[in-house]
Amino acid sequence: MTQNQTSRRAVLAGALAVGLSACSTKSTNDPVKTSGTSGTPSGGSSTTPAPSSTPPAGKTLPGGARTILPQHRLVGYCGMPGAPALGELGATNDLQAQIDKMMKVVKQYDDGTVKPLPVMELITTVVHPYAGRDGMFRERLDPKVIGEWSKAAEDNGAILLLDIQPGLASFLDEAKAYEEWLLKPHIGLALDPEWAIKPGQIPGKVFGTTTGAKVDEVAAYLSGLVKENDLPEKALIVHVLRRSIFTEESGLKQHPGVLVIKSVDGIGVPADKVKAYDAVMRGTPSNIKGGFKIFYQEDTAGGGPLMKPDEVLALSPRPDYVMYE
Repeated sequence: MTQNQTSRRAVLAGALAVGLSACSTKSTNDPVKTSGTSGTPSGGSSTTPAPSSTPPAGKTLPGGARTILPQHRLVGYCGMPGAPALGELGATNDLQAQIDKMMKVVKQYDDGTVKPLPVMELITTVVHPYAGRDGMFRERLDPKVIGEWSKAAEDNGAILLLDIQPGLASFLDEAKAYEEWLLKPHIGLALDPEWAIKPGQIPGKVFGTTTGAKVDEVAAYLSGLVKENDLPEKALIVHVLRRSIFTEESGLKQHPGVLVIKSVDGIGVPADKVKAYDAVMRGTPSNIKGGFKIFYQEDTAGGGPLMKPDEVLALSPRPDYVMYE
């Protein structure tokens, strides 16, 4: 484990503890309560109800398309209300202000050939270092907050990705817990296997891991939702810091209506990030596309520069997803 990786996990563990300090912990099956930190956009309501199970009309992606590739590249910010260290979207209580900041970055990825499609990534199942009553080391975000972010994404023409840090829970069970949201055309999923632990392990003490077969379960489930509800293509992101976090990738098959992207979350100066991208993407099956993450604080902690959009787009394969944290 490198110094940068150790630092990242320490920061995340601390952020999780702080972020959850205002949360209800009576049961890890209960949603996280974010007292006063829901990040309601300006003029938005703080009482957005949970959605109906009826699929919404107008079943297209933001902008009217039915598929993401080849006409789009996903670009955006991630975050969680009340946990600034987990991403720019949760850096303040003014979600709309952060979205406006994100949109300026999104525009920088318009290279004249592929249009950037804005993406907001919300950490929805959040891991923490305590087992909780059900022993799963995770909690789910308050549906009210998901509703606020869903509406903000719609209002700003963005896709919303629900990010899952599963602890001891399965990715499939967590995905199914958000089915009412996944029936919305603009909502997809992101999986964070770094936080997928095994019995006897504690999040933040070890690197978690998952396999292609486990991700395939989620992809097949999403594909079923798309087919049964005439939905546009769903994005399914898998965050990978190093190769050991996502193994046996051949077990992940191609499923209609689901775009799988492996986001390489390497940390450090540009040269180190490029090496990480090359190493993690090497040998990746053709049905898994490439993605890239940039860390505002950790990538520049040693005084180095933040990678520029043209440097990111020069990577091979060219990323179809770029996320800023």
